[in-house]
Amino acid sequence: MSAEKGESTTDITSNSDWMSKLPSKCQNKDLFHLAIPGSHDSMSYDLDIKSSIIEPDVLKRFSKICCVRKIVRRWATTQEEPIAKQLDAGVRYFDLRVARKPHDTNPTRLYFYHGLFTRTDVETILTDINDWAKAHPKEILILALSHFKGFDDTNKSHLHDHLIKFIKNLFGDKLFPSTEIPTLKSCWDKGRNVIVSYDYQAAHHPQLWSKITYYYGNSMKPAEVESKLIQDLAHAWPSKNFFVCGLNLTLPENASILKYILRLYGNLPSVIRRSLPSMVQWLKEQALKTHVNIVASDLVTSHDFVSTVVELNYKYQ
Repeated sequence: MSAEKGESTTDITSNSDWMSKLPSKCQNKDLFHLAIPGSHDSMSYDLDIKSSIIEPDVLKRFSKICCVRKIVRRWATTQEEPIAKQLDAGVRYFDLRVARKPHDTNPTRLYFYHGLFTRTDVETILTDINDWAKAHPKEILILALSHFKGFDDTNKSHLHDHLIKFIKNLFGDKLFPSTEIPTLKSCWDKGRNVIVSYDYQAAHHPQLWSKITYYYGNSMKPAEVESKLIQDLAHAWPSKNFFVCGLNLTLPENASILKYILRLYGNLPSVIRRSLPSMVQWLKEQALKTHVNIVASDLVTSHDFVSTVVELNYKYQ
């Protein structure tokens, strides 16, 4: 995919092993105190145009109309590169929103979603991530599984048990437990380079971490996003756990979403491309004033986002 005029795009492999190259002073820091690039709605590049509409609520009843599904996909796509390329680009935190399709003939098959379901199922993507983690043992991956749409009272317990068992069996000894404080050195010494955050209170497993706080501006206006993040970051430090600075725009959840998604020629990636350069510049300036940990963005391989976050570990931390 070619970059638009004036757009700076990250070399897809320039930061593929950035953690292993950090100076020794960073290797003994808690990972809570490192700057880590992450992707928001990480699987939204894979949305299925044949899927029923999951969100927004105002459009659910139009799921059978193809053009409406296309509109939803245009405004739900926050990432354009697959997980493997995001990993190669240096992304180390992934926002993975899980859902079950209604009436799926496979009782335990799960997908990701953002507006629509993804084409690829959860187990396939996690297996791909595990393969990448094996090939890059010094790169620490943080997987945040959340939302669990379609997990109702009749199947909730069974689906969580199945998914947690799959995660534990798949990643095995690579899982860093929530009972210890991770540093790069401790992860390397123990051969553990996968951290899984699982946002379900009943999931009491030492291999799984609880929900990671995600701060975001809840607005389509960059200035409002930045203002809200300044307030949140002031309270986030000092931290004894991970937290996310969500450098992403957010569509309204009410009917006012229609003024965006009903634009005939608009789409979310084009809006993000216009706003991301200024927000990346804001991050550079803000990191001089307040600590950041995980910084998540849309279109993570654009506008030197990953390199900017990685460089904070050398300049400001």
